[in-house]
Amino acid sequence: MTTVSIEEIKLDPAAYLHRAQAGESFVVLEAGRQIAEINPVIPGTAAATQARRPYGLCAGEFTVPDDFDAPLPDDVLLDFEGR
Repeated sequence: MTTVSIEEIKLDPAAYLHRAQAGESFVVLEAGRQIAEINPVIPGTAAATQARRPYGLCAGEFTVPDDFDAPLPDDVLLDFEGR
């Protein structure tokens, strides 16, 4: 498996995707640390044949509250910020 840095991929991402499509696999490095793998999708595997989930599977299962997008209380915001 070939290793490639994020910087190298940024130069020509399409080239690496075409190489993966041709069967090559890559380990992506950031600052010398492995962070991801790019692998080809093999026809007939679950990744290649997985059907998309239809919209609305949970229709009627729950109701979004009116204040869903209201600002959070100050004490909750402070907890998120670690204060």
